[in-house]
Amino acid sequence: MGDGVLADMPTDTKDGQRVGIYPGTFDPITNGHLDIIQRAARHMCDRLIVSVAVNAGKGPLFTLQERTDMVQEDVNQLPEATRRKIQVVPFEGLLVHHAEAMNAELIVRGLRAISDFEYEFQMTGMNARLNREIETVFLMSSERHQFISSRFVKEIRSLGGDVEQFVSPHVKERLDWKLS
Repeated sequence: MGDGVLADMPTDTKDGQRVGIYPGTFDPITNGHLDIIQRAARHMCDRLIVSVAVNAGKGPLFTLQERTDMVQEDVNQLPEATRRKIQVVPFEGLLVHHAEAMNAELIVRGLRAISDFEYEFQMTGMNARLNREIETVFLMSSERHQFISSRFVKEIRSLGGDVEQFVSPHVKERLDWKLS
């Protein structure tokens, strides 16, 4: 799927499955993101949709297709029981509209530090006013991932630092290629 083609693929929830969405820019996906994905899929959702946002305002290093592919590659490395519960899709527009189109009842957000909370709190309030049927739930980052951010990973790598402990090997390769 190219950058210009974004389609919401509805997920049938008539069978009683709890569908959650974990949205993000994932520029690039980090081990912290992957930790949230695994935990949400195992403990919170019967089906988790990892939604890769266009978010041109952030000026992403990678194209939407590259980011979607990196997320899918990382998901493909997860244990089969977890992997089967996860779908990776690109999206554009309001998150609440995307969640409605995907029949999701949960939006999963990761929190690293207290500094994340104010922004997330405001976004949750706005989303609740747009659709009260969609609940936002927060997962705290695991201790070993609390200070990882895509922005820091890109900065460290662009300055010649090693990011091996923060991203998967294939993401590191893509960063090396993109920033060399």
